[in-house]
Amino acid sequence: MDRIRNPYAPGAGTPPPELVGRDEIREDVRVALERIRIGRSSKNVVMVGLRGVGKTVLLDRMREDAEKSGFYTLRIEAPENRSLPAIIAPQLLAVLLQLSMRQKSKQLAERALRVLAGFINAVKVKYHDVEISLNVEPELGLADTGDLEYDLRELFASVGNAAQADRNCVAIFLDELQYVNEAELAALISTFHFIAQRKLPIVMIGAGLPQVRGQLGRAKSYAERMFDFPQIGALSHRDATTAIAKPALDEGVEFEPAAIGKLIDESECYPYFLQSWGKYVWNVADSSPITVEAVELASDLAVADLDGNFFLVRFDRLTQWEKRYLRAMAQLGKGPHRSGDIAQQLRRGVTSFGKIRSNLIAKGMVWSPSHGDTAFTVPMFDQFMIRIMPELPE
Repeated sequence: MDRIRNPYAPGAGTPPPELVGRDEIREDVRVALERIRIGRSSKNVVMVGLRGVGKTVLLDRMREDAEKSGFYTLRIEAPENRSLPAIIAPQLLAVLLQLSMRQKSKQLAERALRVLAGFINAVKVKYHDVEISLNVEPELGLADTGDLEYDLRELFASVGNAAQADRNCVAIFLDELQYVNEAELAALISTFHFIAQRKLPIVMIGAGLPQVRGQLGRAKSYAERMFDFPQIGALSHRDATTAIAKPALDEGVEFEPAAIGKLIDESECYPYFLQSWGKYVWNVADSSPITVEAVELASDLAVADLDGNFFLVRFDRLTQWEKRYLRAMAQLGKGPHRSGDIAQQLRRGVTSFGKIRSNLIAKGMVWSPSHGDTAFTVPMFDQFMIRIMPELPE
């Protein structure tokens, strides 16, 4: 096979050649944005799912859809150890500059720029990672108290007023939401509650690991009434078949039905893993149709690539005891597992692992589907842990 023509694209946030199985959520978000643009109410959306299910790809496609429809959009990724003001202020500036060039919204956008200037000056005192500055006179008395929850509401209201004057909507696409700390999440939720009450045209489309829903609920008890939480998971067998077969067919290459079935079983229908298996199957196959033997040969290469470029980067961030805890989880299987059962594998009391478990949740390695249960956030991580640590340390 011509490796240059290989259609498969494994990568962090890399769009697959065929985005399948996500049409319903894309349409739901499109409807929500259009409703808000015309002054109707609609919930904000936070997509939740494990690593490797394509949340980032989907978020980016939704943003592309929104931009094609003329919406103002912000694309924000919440990295660890960065404040919400630091990541959101530059994006708001870009939107306000666009609004200031529109005749209908010019005056209110310029006022919002002054509000943003006051907001930045105020938050810099507390959030030292805020690097942006504006060479405009601040709007005194608005969004400049230093109280993030109050100031963020006033700032967003000023942006919403400008967008409303333009008869448009601002859509904030926020990825890795689990890394926003609880106090800042509370301010964000309060802000969108305030915005919804005033029917201002700003909406958030977020994405994060499964623990995000609980984090939002703990930050503000009314959060679950404000957001829809669509679950983004592995693809159905039918959609997984399309994701693999159609890109190859577009290149004039077919799969034997048994080969597709084998590839789907190996990858467990997770979009990132499908692309990884597809890449290596294409590279090792001699000709069309692609056989089961080619999939079997490619599996070792796909697993080695995932170990080195997907799993290991997460494993290397862990302390020795965190690694031992995850290895004990893997000993029990795919999960979820009771905290007591994990502790028993390590021959210690369950209370001695509270901090380790909390740290693993904070690092996005595990989550709690229900009280006392722990599950991996990365599919197939149990298998990786057994490969990299064949024996459970004493």
